[in-house]
Amino acid sequence: MPVISVIIPVYNGEKTIRETVNSVLDQTFSDFEIIIINDGSTDSTLEVISSINDPRIKVFSYPNGNQAVSRNRGISHANSEYIGFIDADDLWTPDKLEAQYKALQDHPEAAVAYSWTNCIDESSHFLRRGSYKTVNGDVYSNLLVVNILESGSNPLIRREALEKVGEFDSSLTPSEDWDMWLRLAKHYLFITVPKPQVLYRQSSQSASANVFKLEAGSKKVIEQAFSQVPDSLQSLKKRSLGNIYKYLTFKALEGKPNRKQGLVAFGFLYNILINDPAMLRRKITLRTLLKIATFILFSQRQAEWILSKFGKISNIGALMIYIKTDID
Repeated sequence: MPVISVIIPVYNGEKTIRETVNSVLDQTFSDFEIIIINDGSTDSTLEVISSINDPRIKVFSYPNGNQAVSRNRGISHANSEYIGFIDADDLWTPDKLEAQYKALQDHPEAAVAYSWTNCIDESSHFLRRGSYKTVNGDVYSNLLVVNILESGSNPLIRREALEKVGEFDSSLTPSEDWDMWLRLAKHYLFITVPKPQVLYRQSSQSASANVFKLEAGSKKVIEQAFSQVPDSLQSLKKRSLGNIYKYLTFKALEGKPNRKQGLVAFGFLYNILINDPAMLRRKITLRTLLKIATFILFSQRQAEWILSKFGKISNIGALMIYIKTDID
């Protein structure tokens, strides 16, 4: 019986599944099984997987459900004491499993080990660093405020802990991972591996790209979580909502600039003001406000040109001079 079960849900992942699987096969820790849950793929996903020759890979096909359903199906097939998850477009650094397994061995009081995250683009190139949050022990209050794990591809979890808290909630997609980490944190301690070992892919096809679906799922998680917390933690709810809308604001500003996305970002910014106005002073910079204005006020060509100059522009006055003199 392997020590670790790695569960990979995949739906139409022909472009990325090979790289994802190889990032697991390339781990310095080798005593694992890979459980791939084919969630009703209609492209060549299965053909790509079948071309990867490794006896540790097991594939199970089901009618299309969703990410949470696939993760639960993967758990039902797992044979190991420890379980990890990786989405079919994300990657791990080679030392990820070894470092997290060692962390749990060194800290038997903890049930979850997690690492730092970096974001990559559709070509697997570095895009930006994650938040690099290091919180050990009781992380429940921190997780109520923000998902410090940042993605569903991050933690290594003791199986007995997953069995205690129950399955992923399929009604919360695409925020079911945050809900799961909250339920685990309510009963168990966490340990951090302070290294960026999870490469979280950002693409227009990813579930997190649908900002309105992400907003709805995240708000449900927040409402559900705070309906069960003691009065001493209720004050964190506004900060939690503020953090979600901060993330959604930046998410809406990814990709090619257009007026619709600018208006969406402005709407999310307004929700930050309602829920946690102090965040506008702490974390929402003038650059972000200028970016929203650029999306709304200018054509795509003009907006792309302005955004390309942002690194050289130190104030609004300079921006206005650039616009007046250089845009047709």
